Amino acid sequence: MSPLVLTLKDRPAQRIDLAPLTAVPLAGRTVGEVAAIELWSGNRTIRLGNAFDLSGQPGPELEIRNSCDQLDRIGAGMANGRLVVTGDAGAYLGAGLTGGVIDLRGNAGAWVGTGMTAGLIQVSGNVGDFLAAAIPGDHQGMKGGAIVIAGNAGDRAGDRMRRGSVLIEGNAGDYCGSRMVAGTLGVWGEVGRSPGLAMRRGTLLLRQAPAAVLPTFNDCGEYPLNVLTLLARSWRKLPGKFARLPDSGFRVRRYLGDLANGGRGEILVQAE
Repeated sequence: MSPLVLTLKDRPAQRIDLAPLTAVPLAGRTVGEVAAIELWSGNRTIRLGNAFDLSGQPGPELEIRNSCDQLDRIGAGMANGRLVVTGDAGAYLGAGLTGGVIDLRGNAGAWVGTGMTAGLIQVSGNVGDFLAAAIPGDHQGMKGGAIVIAGNAGDRAGDRMRRGSVLIEGNAGDYCGSRMVAGTLGVWGEVGRSPGLAMRRGTLLLRQAPAAVLPTFNDCGEYPLNVLTLLARSWRKLPGKFARLPDSGFRVRRYLGDLANGGRGEILVQAE
């Protein structure tokens, strides 16, 4: 049985909220019932069938084609299955994800993975600000699962992150890992200003040394860290570069901080 495929007809003039699409399971529904789902677009609702052409049969796998950055909250609240998106996505991709896999083959906007507790989000392009971060009013951002970004991330990646793994293969902007509560955030490329600002706990793993480390981080020197063996092995089944990290002989320079905020977080910079 071929999966359900939604093909965006034209770029919408107003942003469309796709959260209702994954709020309830589509398996067992008819194509006509899916086409009748109401979506918010601006200050009005539209039927899904008015914006998308539908083909295939509803089931555990869903594909969105010709996607664009006017489509917000794709995969929000998804609990299982697989969602493949060809094209770009707007804000809140995978917000509140509790299971399953979201495979975005394009770029995404801000707040990717905010509030997610499990599952996997993989993005082949770049993402905006506040990756895995808490939205205004929330005390915690990402709470579990994994996010793999093949491109770059904007500012404040991992802000208030609570648990899980975020792996960025490109560069990250300013304040990467700011106010982290726990979890692991890895950056393969460069990071901007003030990484780890006000972090309470958690690990910021950097392949390249930042231009400067905040003075509220204590330099603990360079040595092998055995816990990285377990961390590297836990990423073996994930896509991308971090899955190929060695699980032995991995030396890092360790900085503990932010001492102005409890000092129990760490920045680990891979040693040459």
